[in-house]
Amino acid sequence: MNTIAASPDAGATFSTYPLTQIDLGVGGMTCASCVTRVEKALRKQPGVSDATVNLATESARVTLSGVDEAESLARIKRAVRDAGYEPRTLEALDEEDTERVMGVPRDLLPVLIGVLLSAPLVLPMVGDLFGQHWMLPAWIQFLLATPVQFVLGARFYRAGWHALKACTGNMELLVAIGTTAGWALSTWLWWRAEAGEVPHLYYEASAVVITLVLLGKWLEARAKRQTTTAIRALHALRPERAHLLPDGIRRTETTDVAVDELLPGDVIRVLPGERFAADGTVVQGHTQADESMLTGESLPVSKDVGDGVTGGSLNGEGAVDVRVRAVGAQSVLAQIIGLVQDAQAGKAPVQRMVDQVAAVFVPVVLVIALVTLLGWLGTGAPMEEALLHAVAVLVIACPCALGLATPAAIMAGTGVAAQHGILIKDAQALEIAHKVDTVAFDKTGTLTEGHPRLTVIEAAPGVDEIAVLQVAAALQAQSAHPLARAVLEAAASRSIKVAPDAAQDVQAVSGRGSQGRVNGALLALGSLRWMGELGAKLGPLDERAKALQAEGATVSVLASQTPGDAASAATWAPLALLAFGDEPKAGAAEAIAGLRAQGMRLFMVSGDNRGAALAMASRLGLRADHDEVIAEVLPGDKATVVRKLRAAVVGDRLHTVAMVGDGVNDAPALAAADVGMAMSHSQGASADVAMHAAGITLMRGDPLLVAAALDISRRTVRKIRQNLFWAFAYNVAGIPLAALGFLSPVVAGAAMALSSVSVVGNALLLKRWKPPQR
Repeated sequence: MNTIAASPDAGATFSTYPLTQIDLGVGGMTCASCVTRVEKALRKQPGVSDATVNLATESARVTLSGVDEAESLARIKRAVRDAGYEPRTLEALDEEDTERVMGVPRDLLPVLIGVLLSAPLVLPMVGDLFGQHWMLPAWIQFLLATPVQFVLGARFYRAGWHALKACTGNMELLVAIGTTAGWALSTWLWWRAEAGEVPHLYYEASAVVITLVLLGKWLEARAKRQTTTAIRALHALRPERAHLLPDGIRRTETTDVAVDELLPGDVIRVLPGERFAADGTVVQGHTQADESMLTGESLPVSKDVGDGVTGGSLNGEGAVDVRVRAVGAQSVLAQIIGLVQDAQAGKAPVQRMVDQVAAVFVPVVLVIALVTLLGWLGTGAPMEEALLHAVAVLVIACPCALGLATPAAIMAGTGVAAQHGILIKDAQALEIAHKVDTVAFDKTGTLTEGHPRLTVIEAAPGVDEIAVLQVAAALQAQSAHPLARAVLEAAASRSIKVAPDAAQDVQAVSGRGSQGRVNGALLALGSLRWMGELGAKLGPLDERAKALQAEGATVSVLASQTPGDAASAATWAPLALLAFGDEPKAGAAEAIAGLRAQGMRLFMVSGDNRGAALAMASRLGLRADHDEVIAEVLPGDKATVVRKLRAAVVGDRLHTVAMVGDGVNDAPALAAADVGMAMSHSQGASADVAMHAAGITLMRGDPLLVAAALDISRRTVRKIRQNLFWAFAYNVAGIPLAALGFLSPVVAGAAMALSSVSVVGNALLLKRWKPPQR
């Protein structure tokens, strides 16, 4: 149960209650008509503003507005029960999967019993194929078929009766009417037969149809459960216990506690090979974390003191102590699970058409069956033949496949996407993404690394570049400034070690740089403006500094002071220029090229000056001469840029725009786009915003995931369309064939079961999808 908002209008009489969502299981649904019935029943309840029912997950999501949750939950459960279905907790649905009776899955028992009772009825039909004509006595057929009809088939009568009371129809009603007609016809023929006469009975048709329908529903349930493997795998990442370290006050020794007892601020020890019990920060130790199930990144990620870790990821070879930052519903893993569940519970826009068809489907089928019966009787056919054709129409028309076509594909698509680090927030985003023809990228942190790097060292004549880097690193060793970190990273990459006391008397000059003594020499490292204030003359380095600035680089100068004498003051002589700039992400240029090859319109939206933006665009493969670079855009104006891109007309339609950003400062632009894609760079508040600001969240900062997200969207929508086509085609072709007498009830029952299983099986092919690799 999730609180969505708590700010209704001031004048509303129900302002004391927030807007909330309730999820519950619904047992007994079998087709699209069942979904429609449950939704109608739920939406009639007081305080229910919306209700969405998912056949594939056998669940309902109810949105409440301005009512008490406890009372509403009771009303909702009562409404589900009155509609003829079983309200359950979502956990109870999972438990049913593991229930066994004498080693046999509980839900398979009715199928096995049906097979045992129906097999003797089918044997004479098999004998006919080999020229052996014999038939079981009528009383034995009656004894075998009746338990199948009224015990195993009781579920069809119960659900069909509830449907009739609600003046609607469903699959069970069709099966109940059809098989009852066959059983009643056989009983009537047996009753009116003369002594010694062996009438031709149709008990086997009714019994086999019920058995096949039960078998089809069991196979369908098995297949549907495979679509939830992503959710189950994510749940399995949660460890049950954590090693809580002593705090020196209440606890004096390490204690193993349940994970749900952890509080923010606790320090836990994670041993090699264990999963991190909660989101937190490493406070002691070094290790590597396998985050593949959360981000799709196959390589382990190094974790040192100060680095964040995500609950559920796998610890590598080192024992580390972690200070807990977020637990329970606030953790990244819980939010990922919530987003995947939201996407799988959602209803795609195309499903509305299916719901409308399902609402009138069963009544239309009943009319067609009646017309079939009267038509065959009108042609002079015997009653039993006309009735069998009508029964075949009823059986083959069950709309199971229609109800599963969309949710099965959405569950499989969103599940496999989550396994590769692509979180799709809702079904609508999934369906819209396949139409995207324009992609707008934020620059910093999306296409680039997002932090400065030392890109150029331009030493003055006669000055050694390595020596420049060494003294610059010594000056910056104690600084936390981003440019200082860039210098230290560059020194480390060249294996330059800096002693902690290599520089003395280091002072930071606010807004300008820093100065200090290295090896007795007074050095200054700072901006061009500061060098001007100090009177340093760049000389031959001046033109190079201007060129680097034109390319968008941030230029600093390392200078040394030459002591003056009695006749002249001390002077500053430049030793080198240090240019800092952002670097393209690995795979960014490849991602741009791949999207361009698909015919996408591409844009880079940046707040940098145009020179810097153009310099980066040329490295990424974006074309300035095609207006693909939009520079000097304030964060608040990015949404306006996206709206303008959407407003451009192509042919007789508007462009469909995807905006890719970091999910924090780009949130307005992500919301303004048709599809927002947020790159999540870290855990904590940043990741939280990223996962809620956009329709699609990319759990690792890899630009190639943009093309992957669009690809899985296209493939999922293609599967939806394939499923709907075959589901409609099955009924459009099957009903006339049954009405014309080309399909027996037994064959119709087998075909009906096969259609549902084939739809789910087709959707499960999405589980083989993998994103394009670099």
